[in-house]
Amino acid sequence: MTHARIAAIDVGNDALKANFGKLESSLYIPNVVARDLEDRPVIGIEDLDDKNPLDNLHIRVHSPALRENNAIYRVGNLATKTTNSTELDPGSYKSEEDQTLIMLFASLALDAVSGKGAQSAKNNVVEANYNLGTGLPLREVKEGKDVGYRSQLLGSVHQVEFLVTPKYQGMKVNLKFDEVKVYPEGFAAYVNLVMDNDLHIINKELVDKQILIQDIGGLSTDIAVIRNRNVDDDKAQGFNLGVSESLEMIRDEILTKHGVELDSRRDVVDIITRKNDRHHIMVRGSRTSVHDITDRILLELAKKQYRYLRNVWQKNSQTEICYFVGGGSAVLKEYIKMLNNKLDGFNIEFFEDEEESIWMMANAYYKLISDYIRKTSKKPVEPANKKVEQQSGSSK
Repeated sequence: MTHARIAAIDVGNDALKANFGKLESSLYIPNVVARDLEDRPVIGIEDLDDKNPLDNLHIRVHSPALRENNAIYRVGNLATKTTNSTELDPGSYKSEEDQTLIMLFASLALDAVSGKGAQSAKNNVVEANYNLGTGLPLREVKEGKDVGYRSQLLGSVHQVEFLVTPKYQGMKVNLKFDEVKVYPEGFAAYVNLVMDNDLHIINKELVDKQILIQDIGGLSTDIAVIRNRNVDDDKAQGFNLGVSESLEMIRDEILTKHGVELDSRRDVVDIITRKNDRHHIMVRGSRTSVHDITDRILLELAKKQYRYLRNVWQKNSQTEICYFVGGGSAVLKEYIKMLNNKLDGFNIEFFEDEEESIWMMANAYYKLISDYIRKTSKKPVEPANKKVEQQSGSSK
């Protein structure tokens, strides 16, 4: 029996973020997949092993949890280069989409073949056992969708076969889960705010405060109400609006106005949030501002997000602070701050470190699943290696 490895995976609408083992490895993969209806032609097959597997992720996925079983996919960066790539649609449930599972399985398989697992492969097949910590939007957990999602994962063997992928071509990974914990995303953000990787409280002043956490994702927004160290399920609210639709609108307008086609929503996010040349693109080699497009569309969305904040705060008037987290918060930060300064002046806080905001859920799931395994297993899980943690801190 293989010892189960810890995996903490946030399948965000923009990208998957994952932490493995004792935090010695992590993965960031854009949440884009493309079905391959025929085998992928390979140009320069002899050069394949010089390429990065993450940029050329080409897999067949076999799992009873999938609606479309045994299909072939390009995943992440490779998928963004195709014309038929899909990103999750607004209004869809994360727990019910094949795409969520394909991303999840792909990341686990990559971890399995790149680690010690590859050395134990028999006939190019790696047997990989995991204890998984992951999450779903609050509204899906409130509707009980976490139960079905968890049981789909737990009850079966899920196989990923690497097709035209550098280094791993021809390898198969059989994934099994010893344990799966599905956490509501807002609660995970709270855990990350108040505890370190060994579940020691680091933010004492927050522990007994009543706080809101507004998590703006691609497809949905959750506002968690935290009081007495717990999420108040009755007061917490999930909204069916994230940044994806607005990013698509920006992408369409840039195409219409400037004739520039951006590969994916990820490219739009990059234009809005990068350190230099924000809100600019290259048009026929000239640096061109798209501020008029981004400002108009994002301000409109920020107003809706601000309305959510105002409504939830009114119903929870003793709230002391609201933290904005998630990839959508990084995109809307300047607009929400501006509205708040003009209007109510709520006590709100953003994470200046956008990396921290983006990795918040994956880091929280790591803390939660590690703690759960530590408490339930006879053989205690070692705390995360401090040295490793410091090194990976730059990428989290």
